[in-house]
Amino acid sequence: MVALRRALLVPVVAIVCSGAAFSQDGLKKDIVYGEAGDEKLLLDAHVPEAAGPFPVVILVHGGGWGSGGKDGDITPLMEPLSAASITWFSINYRLAPKHRWPACFDDIRTAVRWVKAHAAEYKGDAGRIALVGYSAGGQLACLAAVTGGGDIRVQAVVALAAPTDLPEDVARRGGLSGSLQELLGGGETAGLLADMSPVHHLKPGLPPFLLIHGTADKSVMHSQSENLRVKLAGHQVPGELLTIQGAPHRLSEWEKFDPTYKNRMIVWLKTTLGKPH
Repeated sequence: MVALRRALLVPVVAIVCSGAAFSQDGLKKDIVYGEAGDEKLLLDAHVPEAAGPFPVVILVHGGGWGSGGKDGDITPLMEPLSAASITWFSINYRLAPKHRWPACFDDIRTAVRWVKAHAAEYKGDAGRIALVGYSAGGQLACLAAVTGGGDIRVQAVVALAAPTDLPEDVARRGGLSGSLQELLGGGETAGLLADMSPVHHLKPGLPPFLLIHGTADKSVMHSQSENLRVKLAGHQVPGELLTIQGAPHRLSEWEKFDPTYKNRMIVWLKTTLGKPH
């Protein structure tokens, strides 16, 4: 696990202040949450109208670690979060192949630190934060949650169609996917893939997990979430699996198969994150 330890110990990103000004709908775009070299790391924020403090969600988009953005595939979750009076942040992170592993993972950790430091400015409760990630973003969110403590500890995790056991996925495919090849850049990968897999870092005391996955997903098999749920239970970590029958990988299509899944996610988040302390 040398690669992951290096990612945890070496700060490669500077956290910066926000200086946000909100539009009438409570949305502020392109807030700088950190800098990596000459690249600014950006997020969008939405703040409910009432007084707060509100529970907080950090949205992590998908795209195979090499594409997508904060206003892309994760957007179906934004409206229900806003309607539920949850402060949310949707983040960009550095993408492959320009930025190899662990750049994207470093950025998730930087984002958590930034949100904790600035939550109150957005009517958010720094003690009630959930990471919510889709596809590759789910892998990043889960890995941050299972390896992090102290200043990056969160209180809940939602993983939607997330690859959480990369060695198993590579074995199923018969080799690295194109996305992983671009992320890793070649070389020895067996130990690194295990190190990147949330399922290999489980331990008692982790925050609760909600896993959401479609049975017709051909990109990330439903069994990835099912196996993670079983292994979470083995470590006495609360974990629930919401299975969407017939749903493929694409998040934008899920509502056709289960119109209730977003509301069920919101109920789980608000119940798990609880009330202000």
